[in-house]
Amino acid sequence: MSRAVDGLKRKNHRKKILKQAKGYWGRRHSNYKTAKDAVTKGLFYAYRDRRDRKGDFRRLWIIRINAACRAEDISYSRFIAGMVKAGIIINRKALASLAVEDIQAFKAVVSRVKAALEA
Repeated sequence: MSRAVDGLKRKNHRKKILKQAKGYWGRRHSNYKTAKDAVTKGLFYAYRDRRDRKGDFRRLWIIRINAACRAEDISYSRFIAGMVKAGIIINRKALASLAVEDIQAFKAVVSRVKAALEA
């Protein structure tokens, strides 16, 4: 049996890969062989980085909370320990949002944390 080199399925598959490689630099957007490798790698990175994004945001929130805590003369680790002692359950995303958008509310949380640490 002969091998199909110009069949519809083959053309559609190649067209799909080249369409995904649109905007790539050099041969990677026009040459099927290199485009296939580039698209495969790109899809792998996208899959991996969708999971990494969660950790990136957590790190960002911690940095923001730490900066706001330092302005109130308390370290991040002491602040979190004090929140546990005070029984305050607010996640880091909400705390970072408070630290950036509502400074007075964050200061109120910090004062309760400091009171819990002293007690």
